[in-house]
Amino acid sequence: MAEEHGSWRTFGERLVYDNRWVKVGLTDVEAPNGQRWDYHVVHLARIAIALIVNERDHALMLWRYRFATEQWGYELLGGMVDDGENAAATAAREAAEESGWEPVGEAQHLVSFEPLPGQVTAPVDVYLWREAKHIGDPTDTEEVGRVEWVPLSRVTELAQRQELLGSGTLVALLYYLASREA
Repeated sequence: MAEEHGSWRTFGERLVYDNRWVKVGLTDVEAPNGQRWDYHVVHLARIAIALIVNERDHALMLWRYRFATEQWGYELLGGMVDDGENAAATAAREAAEESGWEPVGEAQHLVSFEPLPGQVTAPVDVYLWREAKHIGDPTDTEEVGRVEWVPLSRVTELAQRQELLGSGTLVALLYYLASREA
C-alpha cells in the first residue's frame, strides 16, 4: 500500500502479556511528526455475532448482566472464534448454545468492523439469518440470561437507554436497519 499523508510506521512489536483472551504488546512506532516510541496495543480475539431476525421483525437477543461495566442490557448472540473455525459457524454455534435457538439456512455476512482501532485490535464479524428453530434450553451455563425476541422497532429506544450492550450489538442492529432502508 502506498504511504499516505498521516500514516504511521511500525518497526515491530514485543508481547508483554499473552493468553487466550487478550494480548498486550508494545509496538515500536513512528508518528507522522517523526517522533518514535513504544505504543501499547491490546489484541482481542476475533468475535462472531449472530443477528437472527424472524418474520415478525424481531431479533433474538439475550438480556444479561455485564460485570465489567456493571450494566444490564440486551446483547446479540456470539462469541470468540476458535482457531481453525469459520466465523459464521462460530456465530451459529454460539447462538444455539446461548439461546437454545439454532439458525436455519446459509448465513449472510452482514458487516465486519474494528470497534477501537486507536490502540485495540478486536475484529468483529456479524452474520444474519432470517430463521431459527428452537432446539431446547441454552447449554452455555456461563452466558446466562433471559432469551427474548425483541422488536426491531425498539432499537433506538433501547440504544438511548443504554440497554444495548457492546459495539457488536449496537453496530449490527443499526447497520441492519440502515441497510434495509437503503
